Parts: sequence; structure tokens; C-alpha cells
Amino acid sequence: MKQLSMYKKYITLGVAILIAGTIQAQDTLRINFRQAVDLALAANVAYQTQANNMEVLKVQKQSALLSHLPNANVSSSFSQQSGQQFQQIEGEIVVTNVTNEVVNAGLNMSMPIFNSGRRILDTQSAKLAYEAGGKGLDRASQQVMFDVARRYLQVLLDDELVRISKENLQNQQELLRQIEGFLEAGLRTMSDKYNQQSEVARLESVLVDAELQYQNDVWDLSEYLQLEAGVIPVLESVDPRTGDLRYEGMSMPELYDIAQANRADGTQQELLVTSFKKDMQAIKAMYYPRLGAFYNYNTFFTSLDDRNLQDQLLKVYPQNTLGISLTIPIFNNFQTRLDVSRSRVAYKNQILQKESVNRKIYQDVKLAYLNYMAAVKKEGNTGIQVLAATEAQNAISERFRLGVSNFVDLATANQQLVSAQADQAQAVYTLFFQEVLMQHALGTLEVLE
Repeated sequence: MKQLSMYKKYITLGVAILIAGTIQAQDTLRINFRQAVDLALAANVAYQTQANNMEVLKVQKQSALLSHLPNANVSSSFSQQSGQQFQQIEGEIVVTNVTNEVVNAGLNMSMPIFNSGRRILDTQSAKLAYEAGGKGLDRASQQVMFDVARRYLQVLLDDELVRISKENLQNQQELLRQIEGFLEAGLRTMSDKYNQQSEVARLESVLVDAELQYQNDVWDLSEYLQLEAGVIPVLESVDPRTGDLRYEGMSMPELYDIAQANRADGTQQELLVTSFKKDMQAIKAMYYPRLGAFYNYNTFFTSLDDRNLQDQLLKVYPQNTLGISLTIPIFNNFQTRLDVSRSRVAYKNQILQKESVNRKIYQDVKLAYLNYMAAVKKEGNTGIQVLAATEAQNAISERFRLGVSNFVDLATANQQLVSAQADQAQAVYTLFFQEVLMQHALGTLEVLE
């Protein structure tokens, strides 16, 4: 049994050394939480995609605003005609076989005067769509910060659990040395030594598991931050006990009102509903007559005329046309009806999307609040748990030293103390994270600039 226990001990130590060597062999990047958020925002595909889409929405808004101005186009062409050419000379039509070189130039301008408010509706819709895109980008940045916070705090918790495991292992190793001294003095039995050796080996395995979990979560954070291959982050610690319990005692209606006022995705959906409605109204304007104004300036040069290029283009052949056009839709193969039907469906689907998001906001706030209150209770309970376990372990250790208590009582007290310390660390970081989760659910999570 002794050989088996020692064999297990050597294997555990070997794995621990291997993990430690792997950690040291990697390149490290020391970062704080703000830097982690900046890296994530720069690397997150969903956030960058929405940021790119904002450029299109911005140009779309500008285009809708400029649609109130006239359209202007300049045209020019050059052509060469070979063969019979008709010319009017002294009142007679003369046909000659020559080559005629022609240069055409023109300026065309048009502007809608009345189109049932379509330009105004398009402008309002584009503005609302741009504002909705901004709200979506804000929510995406909050989501990235939330994801970073979850991974960041998990790594810090893992690091704290590793510290507790190391400290407990050192204490038990020291206890093993004391038992060996008691054994030589005849105050303890050989079974106490074997039991303590087994406990030390078990705690070495616990430490290995804690370090392995730490490494897994560190690599998960590294992957989310899109760090270079082989680079692992070394995180700056935060104090999870600094947060005040700002949401304790608040009612669910109060929290939901805060979420409705601050959730960017909820505001985004409201803006999109209004934008889609104005799109539908703008397309319906195509059912009604449209009135527009136009101006055309055209001129040309021909090689059959002996006058120079400037005189022909600017003095001889210019034509100015100014007019008003009226378009009355009668039948266009139901194309307008199809467009209106599509826009109406998009509007109705957006209303459904808005209602779905509102339900999700309520669920997010409700679940976040329940978890937050549970975390508050657990944090308080674990404080009492650690205090009681510490007192019990001190008392039993003293009784064990005096030979009044047995090893089973001491091992149980040690395990309860370590378990209480781990539970407390878990509760403290969980409460800190639940505070972040509440801010995320309420839409008040401020993205670091």
C-alpha cells in the first residue's frame, strides 16, 4: 500500500511539473481588464461586422437626404458617319458621299416636385435605420464586454482556487512532517502517517486538476481575444469585494423599467419598427401620380459645317429644354403591389421581432435578478461557513496535537475548511460576476473607452 501511495505521488508530481513547464514555455502578455476588452472589440467578428454595416447605413442616410436635390448628369459622345450625307444648301437638299464626324454634348437635370411624400419618408426611414444600427453596435459592444468579463473573472477564480489548493497542500505537508516527528517520539501510529501521506497525495491531485482548469480557461480567454498562437494572457487582478449591493431590495417592476429605458437592443427594435413602417408608406406612394421638373441642354458639332468647334457647340446648335412631367400609374404588372406586399410583411415581421426582444429582456432581467439575490445569500453564508470551519479546524488540530482527537476528525476538519474557502472564493467572484450580469441585463453596462 505504501509503494502504491508513493507511486501515485510521483506520477502526480510529474504531471504538475509537466504543466508548470508548459506554462513557462509559452509567451505571456500581461493585460488588465480594459486592455482585454479593447483586444476583444478589435477581434470580435460580430462586432466588427456591425461596425462595417454602419458605414453603409451612414451613406444610405446621406443619399436619402441628398435625394431632395436635383439629379444632374453630363453626357458626351463622338461618332463618325461614312456614306451619303444629307445637307441643306441654299434651300435645296444636297446628297454627298462624305465622312461626317459628330460630337454631342449635353446636360440633363431632373427633380421630383411631388411624389406623395416618398422622399420625406425615405429620409426619415434611413435616419431611423442609422440610429437603430448605432444601438445595435452599442449592444454588440456590451455583449463583447460581458463575454470578456465572464472569461476574465473565471480565470481569476481559477487562479484563486489554485492558490487555495497550494496553501492547503503546504499545510498538509507540514502536518505530515509533524506526524512523522510524533511517530518517532511514539505519540502517533504508523497508520496516521500512511493516512496523512494519502491525504497529501490526494491534495497534489487536486492541485493538478486546479492548475489544469486554470490553463483551460486561460486558453479559452486567449482564443476569444484572438491572441497570436502560443501567447497566453497574464491577467491583472481585480478586487471582487469592492462592489456595493446596488440592486438588493429593488423590485422586479423597477428593474424592468430600467431595462426598457436602457437596453440598446430594445430601442433598436423600436427604431426598426418605425423605419420599416415608413418604408412601407414610401412604397405605397408609387400608387399615386408623380410630378417632376426637368431641364436639358444639348448641343453638337459636325465636320460638315465649316465653322469651328467652339462656335458650333456654344452658339450655333445649343438647345435648351425646360419642362414638367406628370406620371400617372395605370398598370405595371402588379409590381407596385408586390413591393407593397413585401414591405408590409417585413413591417409585420419586425413587430414580431420587437415583441420577442421585449420578452427576452424581461426574462434576462428576471433570471439575472434571481441569480444575483442567490449570489448575495451565498456570499454571506460562505463567510459564516469559513469562520466556523476555521474555528473547528483550529480546535481539532490542537486536540490532535495533544493526542485527544484521531486522524479522521482532523482530515474531516481540514477538508471542510478547504471546501469552505473554495466555496467562499466561488461565491465572492460569482457575486461580482452577477453584478456585471445585472448591468448587462439592464443595459447599463458601460463599455470601457
